[in-house]
Amino acid sequence: MDAKPFSSTGPYGHRSRMRGRLLAGESALADYEILEMLLFLGIERKDTKPLAKGLINQFGSLSGAIGAERGALATAGLTAKAIEALDLVVEAATYLARPELIKRKVLADLASLERHLDLDERSAAAPGFSALLLNNRNQLLGEPDWPAEIAPGELARELMRQALDQHATATILVRNAGGVSPKIAAADRVLHTEVQRAGSPLSVVVHDMIVVGKGDWVSLKQRGH
Repeated sequence: MDAKPFSSTGPYGHRSRMRGRLLAGESALADYEILEMLLFLGIERKDTKPLAKGLINQFGSLSGAIGAERGALATAGLTAKAIEALDLVVEAATYLARPELIKRKVLADLASLERHLDLDERSAAAPGFSALLLNNRNQLLGEPDWPAEIAPGELARELMRQALDQHATATILVRNAGGVSPKIAAADRVLHTEVQRAGSPLSVVVHDMIVVGKGDWVSLKQRGH
């Protein structure tokens, strides 16, 4: 049998000491200490350290204990109020994980776009394609990439699949030309058209097609075309 994370549920701690550590801004609380303090909210006049350690032993981790089924938590000795406190943690974590609350890079103008492109790094990389997936606030949601040999139609289909997965409303196409000077080629215009055609029925707009190479870049719409 695998060893438990804790060999004992003692010694007992003190609520005032724990609150003092939290108010002092200590960030290195152990997982059982975090659970211990959460249990304060639902269990009065009782040392919750043994219960917190026991729950982590039973469910394997802090997240396992917090996310356990209500019935299992009740069987393990939690009061209804303590279970509600843990439910609230799950609800808060779910809310904070919502995509619109996550801080994302904003590509709102040419300057922010050029900073993101990191021209020197891309110029040193192998040729290929990538796409900047954006939401309706020009926040970067993802940046999938493909090899240089991919066919325009295949890239367009795969890009739209990923755009839907990321809930993107727009994209900027990027071709990395490697160590050669960047230039918009006929194949770039074909790819731009293919992606526009694929994105139109899905309401995914193609903002631009960019070619990066030799420490510089050109754009189909903004410059160098």
